[in-house]
Amino acid sequence: MLLAERMDRIDSSGIRKVFALAGKMKDPCNLSIGQPDFDIPPELRRVALKAMDEGHNRYTQTGGVQALKDKVVEKLSAKKTIGSDGVLITSGTSGGILLAFMALFDPGDEVIVPEPYFVMYKHLLNLIGAVPVYVDLYPDFRLTAERIAPRLTDKTRAILVNSPANPTGAVAGRAELEGIAALARSRDLLVISDEIYDLFVYDEPYVSMGDVHENTMVLGGFSKTYAMTGWRLGYAVGPSDAIAAMEELQQYSFVCAPSVGQQMGIAALDLDMRPHWEAYRAKRDLIYGGLKDSFTVSKPGGAFYIFPEAPGGDGDSFCAEAIKNDLLVVPGSVFSERKTHFRISFAAPDETIRRGIGILRRMAEASARA
Repeated sequence: MLLAERMDRIDSSGIRKVFALAGKMKDPCNLSIGQPDFDIPPELRRVALKAMDEGHNRYTQTGGVQALKDKVVEKLSAKKTIGSDGVLITSGTSGGILLAFMALFDPGDEVIVPEPYFVMYKHLLNLIGAVPVYVDLYPDFRLTAERIAPRLTDKTRAILVNSPANPTGAVAGRAELEGIAALARSRDLLVISDEIYDLFVYDEPYVSMGDVHENTMVLGGFSKTYAMTGWRLGYAVGPSDAIAAMEELQQYSFVCAPSVGQQMGIAALDLDMRPHWEAYRAKRDLIYGGLKDSFTVSKPGGAFYIFPEAPGGDGDSFCAEAIKNDLLVVPGSVFSERKTHFRISFAAPDETIRRGIGILRRMAEASARA
């Protein structure tokens, strides 16, 4: 069958390929997929069952249930100073990213993308004909105004920020965000801030881009914090004209976010998830402590990923060799124009993390001897 030309601009996610491979392997040590290893809190399970029993099984308003929209604004206002002039409940943060890109960018428009990047940014921008302009963040993965400025042109429409970041776990501090905000303000640029991992910040208070730049669209969601990955629930908060355009697009695409999931979201925003934060900080310390003497690696300040450099500088080959050792990790080339690194997800049971550390150390030793 003849497919649309736009399909040539994207490729199947390397992460999904690893996920498919895992299903065919016997007892792999899987450190590849970025979803929490804990289940949804039991309170949310009860809310879901009650919501179905009470008839919340139909379409909601396109923009989302008002009670959830109000709750999102309330929660964001408590920890971020972003204006609440527009809010949209989306089908996952990924749905929010797609709607934002479609509403805001025309073919040929340039968008600043930190590299390494979340895999979806590149492919969705290419799909709509916009141009991802990469800002090289190697080797420390810090996004700064000084690194962004040389990449700006008259075609630049927005700056993407992802903090905490996937795949590196890097967290932007207030000074870095204020520098980016000043640069964006000087060029009248929107900043799109992907904050899906905002719970998982381990060493310093979390700072949102919405705290320091008024022209920010904050994208967030429930998948990572509340382990609701399958419920596809997110939100977008930002400039009202952009949010209105995204809502119009949602009417003709996703229609609305899942109804039962929205009821769960209302309850989720009142839950204390600190015990999970503490557990994941310990997992971060475990994986970093286990790898730092064997690999060139930065300590992640957030999210649940770590991004070591592969021995010999070939992450693709290293990940292929890892499969032979019953270990699943993701090549860095999935997230970057380089292939020097690989991504580990430590969203896994501690025993799996320890098993993975053992395999990786042995591989590093074997590489050193070769």
